[in-house]
Amino acid sequence: MGVLYEVNNHIALITVNRPEALNALNTEVLQELDQAVSRAEADGDVYVAVITGAGKAFVAGADISQMKDFGAVEAKAFGEYGNRVFARIESMSKPVIAAVNGYALGGGCELCMACDIRIAGTKAKFGQPEVGLGITPGFGGTQRLPRIVGASKAKELIFTAETIGAEEALRIGLVSKVVPDEELMDTVMELAAKIARNAQIAVRQSKDAINRGLQSDIVTGLAYEAQAFAVCFSTEDQKDAMSAFVRKEKVTAFKNK
Repeated sequence: MGVLYEVNNHIALITVNRPEALNALNTEVLQELDQAVSRAEADGDVYVAVITGAGKAFVAGADISQMKDFGAVEAKAFGEYGNRVFARIESMSKPVIAAVNGYALGGGCELCMACDIRIAGTKAKFGQPEVGLGITPGFGGTQRLPRIVGASKAKELIFTAETIGAEEALRIGLVSKVVPDEELMDTVMELAAKIARNAQIAVRQSKDAINRGLQSDIVTGLAYEAQAFAVCFSTEDQKDAMSAFVRKEKVTAFKNK
């Protein structure tokens, strides 16, 4: 299988599993990734999703052996499909964490940027090397990278096709944490578990408000926040948690309703 899927303790672990090709994304892998994300979204027992890669790479890029003979029509269809899959990850109601082990280049960098939070192992490598192959980034790199690291740095990375290490990725804000490779999955799973312990309606409303606000002016964004804030006051979780707080107690488990 090109993508593995398992659920434990409300966390869906989605692993791109094509290590012999450094997890390069071809149409089949994109289809399986799409199915895994849809499965995690539909499963009420899943609160957080984690995406990683098997072997020594996260995802080394889109599959060049598949793309090399594309014409413009085929290339556009492939890019649009990859973008739809990644947009589904980005817009998924539940938080998605990228556990970046090894190479995250081209489509791999674009995949991790579609996730909400990115944690890297020390050996992780990031880059958009497409112009060195005579093409542009095609799975959202020209749009998400500037939004994450700023236009100037994004243009530098894309125009030069430069690969950067985990510490530089941390410095420019592409990832939020770098940990030793052997601690990567434990760190990510601990973070996922911490998110899963909170009130999930509030977590999902927060994600939605952030994502919508990033595409809006501040006035519109604040309106999205006000709506999300209001929705939470119709939940049992809010009533239980605030009542417990007033009693100087703490809710030990949320109902998520």
